[in-house]
Amino acid sequence: MPVADDPRQWSNLRKNFILLEVAFGSMIAGLAGNIQNPAISEMEADLPASASQISLSLSLFILLQGVVPLFVYIVSMAIFTVGSVVVASSKNIKLLIGFRCFQAAGSSAVMSIGAATLADIYDPVERGTKMGIYYIAPLLGPSLGSILGGGLTTAFTWRGPFYFLAILGGVVFMSFLLFFKDTFRRERSLTYQSVLKARLRGAATKKTFSSENVENVKHEGENLSAKDIEKQEISSSAIPEIKLGLVDVNPFKPMMFILRRKYNLFMLAASGLYFAFAFVVVYTTSRTLATYYLYDPMNIGLVLLAYGIGTVCGSIAGGRWSDYELSRLKTKNGGKSTPEMRLRCTVHGLVIFPLCVVGYAWVLQERVNVVGVSVMLFACGFVSIFVYTSTLAYIVDSNVGRSSSAVALNSCFRGTFAFIFEEIAVPMQDGLGDGWMYTIIAFIMAISGALTVVVMLNGSRWRREAQEREDAGSDAPDNSKV
Repeated sequence: MPVADDPRQWSNLRKNFILLEVAFGSMIAGLAGNIQNPAISEMEADLPASASQISLSLSLFILLQGVVPLFVYIVSMAIFTVGSVVVASSKNIKLLIGFRCFQAAGSSAVMSIGAATLADIYDPVERGTKMGIYYIAPLLGPSLGSILGGGLTTAFTWRGPFYFLAILGGVVFMSFLLFFKDTFRRERSLTYQSVLKARLRGAATKKTFSSENVENVKHEGENLSAKDIEKQEISSSAIPEIKLGLVDVNPFKPMMFILRRKYNLFMLAASGLYFAFAFVVVYTTSRTLATYYLYDPMNIGLVLLAYGIGTVCGSIAGGRWSDYELSRLKTKNGGKSTPEMRLRCTVHGLVIFPLCVVGYAWVLQERVNVVGVSVMLFACGFVSIFVYTSTLAYIVDSNVGRSSSAVALNSCFRGTFAFIFEEIAVPMQDGLGDGWMYTIIAFIMAISGALTVVVMLNGSRWRREAQEREDAGSDAPDNSKV
């Protein structure tokens, strides 16, 4: 498909600069979600607020960050910056909760659609490496958030971290405003492709072209139906002018199309549960360190840094192991690969992760030396992200042509599960203690692992059956009205 000003033909300098922009934008989302954790005791005393209200401010932030993924970058960063200023100057907890939600809406876009931007500018053969670099940034956010939050709270009270976010958001906002160039090209959009196929078929049926062009149109329509849109080589001679309307770009159809597939539902749920754990462990550990270890915000941040370092190491190691296993299994399978092959590299992690969570549960419950707490935090962070990276790759790989919708849905599932976990964490921690709370969470993580195994064993068959239904016309989106 001819593409004007093709982003994939841009210079490496421009493409890598865009990579840095969206990476920093994504890191802000992680920072904002975790930077307040070391300051929760101060916030409760100063506002004043209860533990459940502080928990609500964080859980609503995570929820809205997940379900508001469609803002454009510039508007998103402007909203985030304004929200940060108001939160930092809040005099009561109600105002803080309200503008934390506003702040979350602003931070959501880059984290949700950053991966889609990179798909626009990088060819599939180099996309994996660039995605690996990109995903380090959101993982660095939570780890840096804890230490930055601790240091800024110690130096400038709990308001310091939010003024820092306002300044950082302003810098990223100006970067997008002055230097960012839109990477979307409709020719690579599945919506555009679907409308184009319908127009070509309609033109062939009505005989509006010459007999020679009719044959070309039919040929182009067959190519469009048979080929992956990433691999098409289609001439423009028989392509009519296409203008997309609101009906054509309705986001709910492709999302429902994804949700009707069992393998997507299972993996979105599994991915959401792993993501939710990352927020719960940081928040509840902050409360325990402040209450029982009597740590100040700076020391809390230093301890939580162990979890962040574990997630970054797990991302790097998990990505390399995933590539190695995929290559090995592809060779073993005669050069053919399936998305499910990536899931096979998670088997060890699926077994180890719940055990790590149980170990951490009772290390924290028995108030052992903080070195033991840090070691178990590192282990939990490493194994959880080791598994999570492969689940996210599967969601993208198994939804060719609909990866943006799949990523947006994944963001929604993550935010929803994280919200639920945050809301039940405080009463569970207060009522059951750290030991039993984390033991229950370990059981939930085991369920998440079971969902992954089910997809690993049945995903290929489910995808084939879904494709057969689509080809038969019983499960395809209605694109006949154009």
